[in-house]
Amino acid sequence: MKKLLGLALLALGSTATLAIADSPGKHPSYLHALSDLRNARWNLQHRKGDAEVKWDERKAIKDIDAAIGKIKEAAIDDGKNVEDHMPIDAKLDYSGRLHHALEDLRAAHNDVDKEEDNDYAKHLKHRALQDIDAAMNRTKEALCNAGDQSLCK
Repeated sequence: MKKLLGLALLALGSTATLAIADSPGKHPSYLHALSDLRNARWNLQHRKGDAEVKWDERKAIKDIDAAIGKIKEAAIDDGKNVEDHMPIDAKLDYSGRLHHALEDLRAAHNDVDKEEDNDYAKHLKHRALQDIDAAMNRTKEALCNAGDQSLCK
């Protein structure tokens, strides 16, 4: 009987914890941005690239890493597990990897660029947006170097 009661309490506690983890919290869009940034990073780092765009990719990856760190720090007080994220879509075609990365970076920018009332998180948000914008610019440069003239300045 005690074991049954203990299991019931454990199940109730687990359900309450899951409900808290699934609630939107203060920074739901930050978690979406983290997922988008991880996807963009994967497309830049783990996919074969042309030699002429490698320098752009490495710099963009550093910008993405910096943005991820700032967004994690801004969202950490939300009670969410910032390491829990959707799996990367490894089935994307190689030829569009830079375009996919740019698309994910734009989505991350839009996710992060929401109203923020916490002054500490607001500062981190603005710095993360600068990093995301830098990664977008470097990815555009890589696309330009790879022959996409529509993104050349």
